[in-house]
Amino acid sequence: MNRRPRRFMNQINVVPYIDVMLVLLIIFMVTAPLINPGQIELPSVGQSLKPPVAPLEVEIRKDNSLYLRDLEKSNTAHKVSREDLVDAVREQQKRNPEQSVVISADKSVRYEEVLKVMDVLQSNQVKKVGLLAKPRAG
Repeated sequence: MNRRPRRFMNQINVVPYIDVMLVLLIIFMVTAPLINPGQIELPSVGQSLKPPVAPLEVEIRKDNSLYLRDLEKSNTAHKVSREDLVDAVREQQKRNPEQSVVISADKSVRYEEVLKVMDVLQSNQVKKVGLLAKPRAG
């Protein structure tokens, strides 16, 4: 029984790694043309952006009376009834369809009254109705 002493291998066999890398390279070369990159629509330099349109404000006061203020034209509010409110808002939105409507109410007004006004506007196909709130101070 003559045994040869074992020799330590101080080399790494890299042939299997090269085979794996070649297979991966072929897979990427075949699949790369099949991938469609996403396209981004960039704005052109010459386009002018229109400033946002100031909203119509429906104000509900302590006595539940309604006032309509067009913040685009002036800062004065005029009193309207619930029936006239819808007609006035529709007329304004015919002239400017991008104009939104915000409802602001005195904090002593019941929330039910605010919902009634919002419901009247939305049931008559008035678009872009929202609520206006005062930000809390500091």
